[in-house]
Amino acid sequence: MLAGLFLGAAMPAVPYPRLMVAAHSAGFTASGLLSMAAGLLLSSSLCAPHPRAAGVVIWGHVALWPLSRSEVAAAFWERPRPSGSPAPKAGATGGARWQETIVIVCHAVPAIALMAAWGFLASGVWEVFRRHRTLSSEGVG
Repeated sequence: MLAGLFLGAAMPAVPYPRLMVAAHSAGFTASGLLSMAAGLLLSSSLCAPHPRAAGVVIWGHVALWPLSRSEVAAAFWERPRPSGSPAPKAGATGGARWQETIVIVCHAVPAIALMAAWGFLASGVWEVFRRHRTLSSEGVG
């Protein structure tokens, strides 16, 4: 969250400030909130994922750091064409091939990891709900 707030203050200093808005709002601030929500779920009695699934949740959210940093880099490089809609509005026409590759990889890997992570979290919440419902129907509670 703090990194996202500092990026907001740095917007005027980059060549493509509208692209820094994406890094500020989605890349760091929203991702930070989602990571905090996942951490709270993991540490509460509301979710009971398998230990390996919990590891996927943790590492999936750690993978948000390269994603967020690639958003910042895109504000300096001109966001590559394949990765988003703010680029044309910001006047960015696309970066070099290697820049595009970095941004794509830094978005694709966390996206896949986060799909699995939030699936595991939902499964863990469902497991707790199912267990509680079974105990309640048996008169234990």
